[in-house]
Amino acid sequence: MVSVSVVIPAYNEEKSLPLLVEKTGRAFKAGKISGELLIMNDGSTDNTEQVLNMLGKKYPFLRCLRHRANMGLTESLSDLFRNAKGEILVFLPADLESDPEEDIPVLLKKMDEGFDMVCGWRKSRKETKVVMSKMYNWLARKMFKVSLHDANWIKAFRKEAVEKIKMRSDWHRYLHILVAAQGYKVGEVEVGYKPRKFGKSKYGIGRLLKGLLDMLVIKLLLSFGKKPMLIFGSFGLLSFLAGFIIGAYLLYYQQFIGSISRPLLTFDMLLLVSGLQLFAMGFLAELIISQKD
Repeated sequence: MVSVSVVIPAYNEEKSLPLLVEKTGRAFKAGKISGELLIMNDGSTDNTEQVLNMLGKKYPFLRCLRHRANMGLTESLSDLFRNAKGEILVFLPADLESDPEEDIPVLLKKMDEGFDMVCGWRKSRKETKVVMSKMYNWLARKMFKVSLHDANWIKAFRKEAVEKIKMRSDWHRYLHILVAAQGYKVGEVEVGYKPRKFGKSKYGIGRLLKGLLDMLVIKLLLSFGKKPMLIFGSFGLLSFLAGFIIGAYLLYYQQFIGSISRPLLTFDMLLLVSGLQLFAMGFLAELIISQKD
């Protein structure tokens, strides 16, 4: 029976794969782990597929999956999670910035302390992207109250913790938040970090804005996903109340002072109609959720 599944998405990583698989095998042997290695060839355009076929014949613990087109990291991980046989999953990158031989035992040892998910912390990392990463992780800690220094790195977690999670594009970086929201215990442990030797990074600073927007969406979904009337109704009530107050003022002004301002009247009507629409949206959202439940 497989106890640990190491899951790795790979896109154009032909040079790093032989050493990656070899190191994973050594980690299994040294730790006496009944494990498997699942690698997803995510639409690679180099010789990744041929290299994986060759390695599959040499290493019996290796299983390979394939996307004909590049589907992205989130979709690759979702497919890897579904196909994994182990009770514990370990997510590593394919570029050897994480050393499987060193990091797999560290993550699993921390899991033995009672955690449902353990994230690796690249404490010694020194790159130009570190400042932005620290800001990103600080904001995530403040918004979601999950104390991690390096949320978007290697992880080990129980398969049951991710089975009910439906991830959208790039939501893999918030996996710890989605797991913690279900009541699972999340921790971290210091791990090593090695600069990439082969290929080039697929990630850039341009993903920061998208990441922040995704973070906001997840915050709203976790806070109001089960009670949409709370957010729609609140804004609707504020809008309608403001419209009512302005309307009362306009009525008083017309009766006792003089002609009213047309722009202000138009704004008042907009507030009243918007308030009613927000209430209606909240009610419909509540009906949809009740039907799903």
